[in-house]
Amino acid sequence: MDPEENRRGWAERAEKYSPAYYADIGPNEVSETLAAVFDYYVPEDAAILEVGCSSGRHLAHLLDVGYENLTGVDINPTSFDVMAESFPRLAETGTFHVGAIEDVLPEFEDGTFDVVYSVETLQHVHPDDEWVFEELTRVTSDLLVTAENEGNSPRRGRGEETVSIVDEAFPLYHRDWKAVFSALGLAQLVVEPGARDTVRVFRVG
Repeated sequence: MDPEENRRGWAERAEKYSPAYYADIGPNEVSETLAAVFDYYVPEDAAILEVGCSSGRHLAHLLDVGYENLTGVDINPTSFDVMAESFPRLAETGTFHVGAIEDVLPEFEDGTFDVVYSVETLQHVHPDDEWVFEELTRVTSDLLVTAENEGNSPRRGRGEETVSIVDEAFPLYHRDWKAVFSALGLAQLVVEPGARDTVRVFRVG
């Protein structure tokens, strides 16, 4: 699968793993962990960006606990229609961008956000697009948080595989996130394995 096919698959995704699918699930353990991390490290007026926000279930939880300066990026335009129905207060108060993170992130100035985070999005970035990880570090002035599947659930990240095909539909690339962002000058502050994802908190040096 080439990078363009990979991005197109997420831009057009419906049913399972779609914006409506995640809206129906709603906030989860990761949402709560993110809120706890932000409560400890950043003030409520922090500028927060989620890359791959889908219909906004994690951002909606952050809004509920007091964070209001929220921005999201998602490649699937349906995300924001679903958000308006499922999380209307978020849709009204947040700032949102439709497009691939590879296209949107370069538009932001250095250090635009206090916090940048991803939930199960970076694991789908094609190897040809790994330059976008440096863009993530460029646009955050303080924290970068990853919540990616690192083999916590069955058949993910096992053995020496560098990529898994999920439901015979799309790739999940297995990476050492500590190594990726340490090489870009970030320091890992926290690692918290969960039932499905591992949350890692990095600070800009």
